[in-house]
Amino acid sequence: MDGYGENIISIRGLKNQFGAQVIHDGLDLDVKRGEVLGIVGGSGTGKSVLLRTITGLNKQRAGEIRVFGQDLQRLPDDARREYETHWGVLFQDGALFSSLTVGQNIQVPLKEHLKLPQATMDEIAALKIGMVGLPPDAGPKYPSELSGGMRKRAGLARALALDPDIVFLDEPTAGLDPIGAAAFDNLILSLKNTLGLTVFMVTHDLDSLHAICDRIAVLAEKRVIIVGTMEEMLRFNHPWVREYFHGPRARAALDAKGNE
Repeated sequence: MDGYGENIISIRGLKNQFGAQVIHDGLDLDVKRGEVLGIVGGSGTGKSVLLRTITGLNKQRAGEIRVFGQDLQRLPDDARREYETHWGVLFQDGALFSSLTVGQNIQVPLKEHLKLPQATMDEIAALKIGMVGLPPDAGPKYPSELSGGMRKRAGLARALALDPDIVFLDEPTAGLDPIGAAAFDNLILSLKNTLGLTVFMVTHDLDSLHAICDRIAVLAEKRVIIVGTMEEMLRFNHPWVREYFHGPRARAALDAKGNE
């Protein structure tokens, strides 16, 4: 896509398999530096599996994944861990440690990768809390004391702890009411523009796709069948794509976008 930099992630020939079940086979995908890429697909197409494979939480059966131009699977552990500090992940519902406060959750990656004084980590946590729009008093609270939307913001603050270049988001607006989801979309877009982030977002939220995604990748038939803009999705002749992007909820999202 014009206006964006080189590929920050390149995937070729990816195969993911669990037992006899093949999830991906021959999957190719490029993510361009500085874009928001939305990943969509039907149930069971392996959207979250793809995210987990790129970030090293799942080992592929075949294929190559390059991040920042490096095949991370071929790097020594120390070198790979260094590269891992350049991305952050927001899992579904925040995936915060329930026994830690918000501030302590944000400090987990700092303790894992850096040797910093406690006072410095406290300052960084406070900065990230403010960055994602949480009030200062959220820091000493436990996840159980937060609303769903606040937990997601706290999870995002933890994902941003190490000032990453890439943020991976797994269904970031799932479970939020429309106002909360729109506010979270605006937060992601603001952070992307302010920090120069690349955003890899697994989502089923058509409003998010319209509001903040530069391109969309569709998973079907064990691979990516199309990558392109919303306009290209609307023109693409494939049964699932047509049903998804031309159904009643898609029309409502498109109408809402047109009325902004």
